[in-house]
Amino acid sequence: MKTVVLTDGKYRSSIAAARALGRAGYRVVVTQTRDDVREAPPVFSSVFATGVWIPGSVKDPEYPERLAAVLRQYEKPVLFPVGAATLASVAAGSERFSALADFIVPEPDVLDQLNDKEAVHDRAQSLGIPVPREYDGTPDKFPVIIKPRCGEKLGLKAADRYTAAANADEFEKKYAKMKEYDPSPLVQEKIDGDGRGASLLIGRDGELISAICHRRLREYPASGGPSTCCVTEYDEVLIDTAYRLLSSFGFRGIAMVEFKGDRVLEVNPRVWGTFPLTVFAGSRFCENYVRAAAGEQVEYIPADYEVGKKMRFFVNDLAASADLIRHGRIRAGFSGLLDAFRVGEALKDKEDRAAYRKYVKSYFKK
Repeated sequence: MKTVVLTDGKYRSSIAAARALGRAGYRVVVTQTRDDVREAPPVFSSVFATGVWIPGSVKDPEYPERLAAVLRQYEKPVLFPVGAATLASVAAGSERFSALADFIVPEPDVLDQLNDKEAVHDRAQSLGIPVPREYDGTPDKFPVIIKPRCGEKLGLKAADRYTAAANADEFEKKYAKMKEYDPSPLVQEKIDGDGRGASLLIGRDGELISAICHRRLREYPASGGPSTCCVTEYDEVLIDTAYRLLSSFGFRGIAMVEFKGDRVLEVNPRVWGTFPLTVFAGSRFCENYVRAAAGEQVEYIPADYEVGKKMRFFVNDLAASADLIRHGRIRAGFSGLLDAFRVGEALKDKEDRAAYRKYVKSYFKK
């Protein structure tokens, strides 16, 4: 039985990935660094995985060797990096790690470029891909979005990686606040409409292996934040645009390209927040990663998932619905509350109840 080592069990995406791979017949081992959590992550309670503690933190200089020590316990496992810090460590030490495990990750310089919103904006423009307008100095039109070039590297939570300003007074205050993180934050026009994502798995030879598209239905905070409810869709143009952009950097691995309308906002060159949707909608994204990493030829099948499948993160989505009501969007807020009876919960699984209960309990503790 082939072993898959999933890292960073504290992220909810690891629960979905562990279930998908366990059901596909793999032995799933999930790691978590002790100093980065208060208690065992929910995935350690999953019937589909075995949890393994790693001493210290992912920020420790010794972390790569500690992860390598786990990999040595198995016969050439597939390594599935979930967290950004682990992905960066594996990318930087790919020569050493490749002797111990199979994986598909980008080169370190590619990872750095895709984490840099300015670099992505400039590359998209050079390829003729629409992007939001950027401003130097005080904008002449509002509203605008202010964000650091790389919020992930700064350790910011998703909801803190950008802020909106509706007028010049707000802009001065919020720009000054964002400068505490980045001396030269990006300022872009605020694009209206639903957020959309094209998530791709690209193989070692640059071939497209898997793709899935989604549209955001709600997010928290309602003014702009991580998705709490989304729905799958299939958009060949969106996939082609994302593939063209990622390929121009020589990217290999897993990434989600974020759009508003036809405009590229940014790239998440890693496992993204709504990753459980791949499993929820029946995509073989996780299994295809493992097969491709292990050297198998995997044929790309367009729309190999259920289109129109809605998914929500229950507690987060309740907060999003309440936030909509608080800001006067009554109909949208109550529609969100009704979705508690109409839309499936991302991580609820009748065969894996303990992990879900632990997930909900840990959320309320936070």
